[in-house]
Amino acid sequence: MAELESPSAMSKLITFLSSLLQKVAESNDVNRRFHPQKISVFHGLTIPTISIQSYLERIFKYANCSPSCFVVAYVYLDRFTQRQPSLPINSFNVHRLLITSVMVAAKFLDDMYYNNAYYAKVGGISTTEMNFLEVDFLFGMSFHLNVTPNTFRTYCTYLQREMILQPPVNVAESSLYRTAKSPKLQLCFNEDESTQ
Repeated sequence: MAELESPSAMSKLITFLSSLLQKVAESNDVNRRFHPQKISVFHGLTIPTISIQSYLERIFKYANCSPSCFVVAYVYLDRFTQRQPSLPINSFNVHRLLITSVMVAAKFLDDMYYNNAYYAKVGGISTTEMNFLEVDFLFGMSFHLNVTPNTFRTYCTYLQREMILQPPVNVAESSLYRTAKSPKLQLCFNEDESTQ
């Protein structure tokens, strides 16, 4: 996704991702009243005052990771929510999941990246908490970090298509809504694990 190298494309991607995550979090906040959700290390005691968009912009500004990290972080969030259905993204955990997914993506993709203490500072949490979040995130994804070129292209294509359709997507009409016994929102795709 070479187009991400331009500042306007990254700005649009951050706006789209933050809008999508906001809608997912708000929907799961409502569902929380009807379907119990597990509390985890990713949950804050209160909802952070910083918006998801401002938080993503802060991460982009200070983390200096490659633009591809944001796409891969999105893949990781999707994998995490698929493997941890009792831990849906909500307003109490979205910020910690974001900083953790971007940090893990940067470590996996980029040749040069900052240490956990730096990401903790960017994310507004302690280094100890960042360390716990990283470990829980990795175990929550079953250490499934590799993103094949085909999977990367699939997510990029989806993101590009949805960004063209701005204003931000209506979650109820998008492919992100998954119906099961208890309706929850998934981020994107079910990957075919056998091809990876």
